[in-house]
Amino acid sequence: MFLRFRQKPIKPELAIYCRNLLKPKLPLLPTAFNNLSFRTQKKLHSISSIRCPEEEEEKPGNYATISLSNHPNPEISCFYQKGFSQITHETTGKALHALCIKGLLPSSLFLTNTLINMYSKFDHVDRARYLFDHLSVRNAASWNTMMSGLVRVGLYGELMFLFREMHNSNVLPSGFLVSSLITACDRSGCMFREGIQVHGFAVKVGLLYDVFVGTCLLHFYGAYKRVFDAQRIFEEMPERNVVSWTSLMFGYLDNGDFENVLSLYQEMRNEGISCNENTFATVITACSFLEDELLGFKVLGHVVKSGFEAKVSVANSLINMLASLGSLKEACYVFNHMDERDTISWNSIISAHVQNGLFGESMTFFGLMRNVHKKINSTTLATLLSICSSVDNLKWGKGIHSLVFRLGLDSNVCTCNSLLGMYSEAGRSDDAEFVFDEMQERDLISWNSMMTCYVRGGRSLDALKLFIAMLQMKKATDYVTFMSALAACSNYEFIDEGKIVHALVILTGLHENLVVGNASITMYAKSGMMVEAKKVFQMMPKRNQVTWNALIGGHAENDEPDKAVKAFQLMREEGVKADYITVSNVLGACLTPDDLLKHGMPIHAHIVSTGFESNRFVQNSLITMYAKCGDLESSECIFGGLLDKNTISWNAIIAANAHHSLEEEVLKCIVKMRSAGIDLDQFSFSESLAATAKLAVLEEGQQLHCLAVKHGFDLDPFVMNAAMDMYGKCGEMDDVLRILPQPLNRSRLSWNILISAFARHGYFQKAKETFYEMLKTGVKPDHVTFVSLLSACSHGGLVDDGLTYYAAMSKEFNVQPAIEHCVCIIDLLGRSGRLKEAETFINEMPVLPDALVWRTLLASCKIHGNLELGRKAAEHLIKLDPSDDAAYVLYSNICATTGKWGTVEDVRRQMGSYNIKKKPACSWVKLKNEVVLFGMGDQTHPQTNEIYAKLGELRKLIKEAGYVPDTSYALQDTDEEQKEHNLWNHSERLALAFGLINTPNVSTIKVFKNLRVCGDCHSVYKFVSGIISRKIILRDPYRFHHFSGGQCSCCDYW
Repeated sequence: MFLRFRQKPIKPELAIYCRNLLKPKLPLLPTAFNNLSFRTQKKLHSISSIRCPEEEEEKPGNYATISLSNHPNPEISCFYQKGFSQITHETTGKALHALCIKGLLPSSLFLTNTLINMYSKFDHVDRARYLFDHLSVRNAASWNTMMSGLVRVGLYGELMFLFREMHNSNVLPSGFLVSSLITACDRSGCMFREGIQVHGFAVKVGLLYDVFVGTCLLHFYGAYKRVFDAQRIFEEMPERNVVSWTSLMFGYLDNGDFENVLSLYQEMRNEGISCNENTFATVITACSFLEDELLGFKVLGHVVKSGFEAKVSVANSLINMLASLGSLKEACYVFNHMDERDTISWNSIISAHVQNGLFGESMTFFGLMRNVHKKINSTTLATLLSICSSVDNLKWGKGIHSLVFRLGLDSNVCTCNSLLGMYSEAGRSDDAEFVFDEMQERDLISWNSMMTCYVRGGRSLDALKLFIAMLQMKKATDYVTFMSALAACSNYEFIDEGKIVHALVILTGLHENLVVGNASITMYAKSGMMVEAKKVFQMMPKRNQVTWNALIGGHAENDEPDKAVKAFQLMREEGVKADYITVSNVLGACLTPDDLLKHGMPIHAHIVSTGFESNRFVQNSLITMYAKCGDLESSECIFGGLLDKNTISWNAIIAANAHHSLEEEVLKCIVKMRSAGIDLDQFSFSESLAATAKLAVLEEGQQLHCLAVKHGFDLDPFVMNAAMDMYGKCGEMDDVLRILPQPLNRSRLSWNILISAFARHGYFQKAKETFYEMLKTGVKPDHVTFVSLLSACSHGGLVDDGLTYYAAMSKEFNVQPAIEHCVCIIDLLGRSGRLKEAETFINEMPVLPDALVWRTLLASCKIHGNLELGRKAAEHLIKLDPSDDAAYVLYSNICATTGKWGTVEDVRRQMGSYNIKKKPACSWVKLKNEVVLFGMGDQTHPQTNEIYAKLGELRKLIKEAGYVPDTSYALQDTDEEQKEHNLWNHSERLALAFGLINTPNVSTIKVFKNLRVCGDCHSVYKFVSGIISRKIILRDPYRFHHFSGGQCSCCDYW
């Protein structure tokens, strides 16, 4: 009967790729280029009018009459000395070429080489190639010029074929030519292996120590994030110029190693090497990322002293640095005093305002840029789109998206990447997917952005599929690719895939990359594998603040407070400066009152002494820590003392109240947030929807869901799942199905909520069918899935099915049984009357029984009147939790049911002596904006007379229909008449009568009860639903009962 879970194709495909990487690489240069694409030469045959000047016969008399030396255009007057190399206007160049063809100007190989260069410069590489191919004699300059032209227009594949042709022609390569080859491999973004072979070729022909070749290699390795290789080449270079130093600096900068940029800058100064404008721009950019104001101003002093402050690239970098330091006024000063501004200058000042949260001002500068500068580029749009992902600004982002189409920039890769980033940040994975699918061309950033979008949206499987597609299509990958792939594997479900990705990281040499190392620690930590996380940590050649934060956060997530604090101490001992994330992670490790005394309060004291107390994130972490450790009063005190409460602060106190099951306070906080003008985010909506679900207040839940949709959170997976859960717990299965995503787009949480909702509403067969549908889509069930599934079997009496699922959990799905699963099995066996098997299961279960286990068995003993086993269960329960009223009440009820009234009195006296009070039963009905609550025999409501009159009417009607009271549910030692009277005082009957009086005849009546409904009331509800022909929904703590036409959805098994 069981559908075996089919493993996703992710793992084997990753493993195959991993093995392929271990195969030996091609050693020879030509073989590596055999498979490169070559651009067709269709256009060349149509350019029959183009002729090489050197092909013309020498006709001395033809050009003697033309003198160009005195021509007023300097580009033409120097033609005899410079050829076509000085031409800046295409028309002029074509005119001179025509004179050469007519024989009116001299012809030579030199002129043809400069003509090839000119056509390449004007992007007519097909014409340049035609000229080159028809040269009868070629020198080294001919080859260099043609190859340089191919690099200029990005025809890297053709370049490699041309180089092969040159190599076969026994032409000795120059340093310039090899530099062009390396530059091509650099710019392509996907020719790393070819670049390695060009490097080997340079060694072979003795050009490795050419300063230009060495510098190009530095840039090549830096571009592919192989900074260690770049550093090794730099150290071996016998001669280094300022470009060499700057290239290595840029490699460090591009790899996020800002400290080494500044170290190299200092070393460069010590060796007396003068900086150029690119050097200063790189160093200033590093200061921006480090946010080191003192260092930044020191570099600024050096810039002014060297006289580079007027250089456009340096001024642009200064604007960015000052903006990152919060000195927006100074950044504007630099911008306003620039003699010349380029597009980057405008982009920098827009970015400066964006960084400082001034969206309106940035849009103003954007308008000025379009009117004054007349040009915008992909960076301009990327800067603006970066802050358009919020709910308030998304409309502007969509407007810019429209502008992209209007300006014809939709084919620009960088612009599309920015749109991908915006939709990803906004949680609009479908919109991002649309942009990605429509892109005519994709680069590495496109693929990485889409992967990141999937990871953020919880679509790990899609992210890994995209990663595999990149590998299979031999797309270039970098540290960001692997960081996203590792993030996609950051839960136990994908740990096998995570290990393979980690192996690929090692094989590709990225294991020494700091960012990838940090992502590996996080991946193992989030999968609960802290031993492996620590191994990665220990093997990392270099660690930074983020590395320590990942380790401490891992210990905190895995409930290891002692280890988290110890790691924090080691971090301090090693001299690594802690930040707010470090402190927040350590606070997050504290979960119990003991943790609060042992770690929490001392860390709070440390926070005060180190000045972190004013940090918003730390304040919020303190609120959360005290609440989790049981001290809600301190949480409220810290929250009350905050002068500037933002969304995160409110979310922290909302979570604190939710942790203490104060759902009404959660909703009050939401009202206060809105009154204070604070924006609600996805966390606010998720928590508040969860609160309405627990309170079963449908109207408030609907209002919150509408508000979430209005604010653009309708597609957020967390909000959507919270809304589904709310509708399910409020009895609205139709609404659950209405907002349910399509099967292929459902997360595991969505599947779990759906299975749970079906189980709660008594649709046990649908719960099973949903489970099988979940397996067919490739989603692996987790422990929550099986809790919902086993609960459905328990409430539906599907004993054999439940036992089959329990057995399959560990054998087929690698889900180890937890206490929740065991409780479901005990309930499953107990409800069906197999109490002996339930007792045996408890004795043999893989985890120690807790209070819930014995309470469940005790409840089953009450159903079946098993006094002896009930006594044993009660004794165990009292031993584990002496204050648990359920132990006394349930055992007392068993004794009452079996007529042991003396024992009942003994138990009640024992409760009194221990000051243990029974939790009073109550039922309530939600009517418009009012919740009307009823207790046992309640007579406090203004409509009391009408309610009891209605009950009398119902009693008469259902007795005539055949109702016979079951007085065994009246647990008092009285006569039968009194027992029946007491049954009609039950709170759920009072609530039913009130609902019938105050609701329209065609509406569904919804009654909620805090305890399990009694059997006789269940029978009354069935009869009433048949007689009055109305639907009634009754929710108790365990499930929903749907009454209609005299029947209940539970089929009298609950």
